[in-house]
Amino acid sequence: MSPAAIAAICIVGFFFLIVVFTGLFTVKQQTRAIVERLGKFLKICGPGLHFKIPLIDTISGRVTHRVRELEINVESKTSDDVFVDLLIAVQFYIAEDNDAVNLAFYKLSNPEQQISSYVFDTVRALVPEMPVDNVFSEKDKIAHAVKERLQDIMEEFGYTILQSLVNDIQPDSKVKEAMNHVNATARLREAARNEAEAKKIRTIAEAEAEARAKELQGVGIARQRLAIANGLKDSVSACSEAGISPEEATKMVLLTQHYDTVTAVGASSKATVMMLPYAPDGMSQVGDQIMQALIATHESDAPLPTPPKPAHTHQA
Repeated sequence: MSPAAIAAICIVGFFFLIVVFTGLFTVKQQTRAIVERLGKFLKICGPGLHFKIPLIDTISGRVTHRVRELEINVESKTSDDVFVDLLIAVQFYIAEDNDAVNLAFYKLSNPEQQISSYVFDTVRALVPEMPVDNVFSEKDKIAHAVKERLQDIMEEFGYTILQSLVNDIQPDSKVKEAMNHVNATARLREAARNEAEAKKIRTIAEAEAEARAKELQGVGIARQRLAIANGLKDSVSACSEAGISPEEATKMVLLTQHYDTVTAVGASSKATVMMLPYAPDGMSQVGDQIMQALIATHESDAPLPTPPKPAHTHQA
């Protein structure tokens, strides 16, 4: 072969390699490629290796089938004139269908803006009919309304709405502070009610315990007095057997108890018993008075005699 023929073959081969390598292209998984020929739609290529005619066929765009999420911050006013900011998250994707891919690529130039517009329209039509408390409690209703509205509209453009979520609700800072204050006061009121109920239970329990204690104290005093009476009776009986008259025996017992009391008061530095001025010999007169009262009560129902004045009188 002549050198000219070899050169021609090399040039043709070089151009062939250029055509081959520039015409080959690949498409990734979960992606579709839109191929146009001279500006007109030609075909949709799925994942794998494909060939297009260089300089005639072009890849005008690629469409993904992965789920995407769009967050939209919507400000709206409630029925009780409170402005709230709602963060709406919309999850959407394009179905693995050539018709859906064609519609999604050629029908909408900015799908995110289109979705945002419908979300704004839906939320601002629904939230103004609710008080601010219902916005928090019925956020699922808002999300469901957004999904239904978008699902009906976006299917015409090849988009499928997977889910719509209300991720956050933020009222005005002053309203938020007021709501927290209302919640705090309600909890404080409940705490005060519980504390009052507990105090009532403690008061009733303490009163019942005090009543029971006084009842037992009364029983103890009664038994003490009965024991004292029996002791006096036994002491008088013992003195009578020893030849001492009952009057003298009573005086002696009373005088003994008197000195025991004085000794007990003097032994305590924190005694609360106040002793009035007296004369020791007055104890005999007190004994006479007690004996006369006992004898008069025992023999008849006549009134007790008036006690004589003490022999010794001292100023307090």
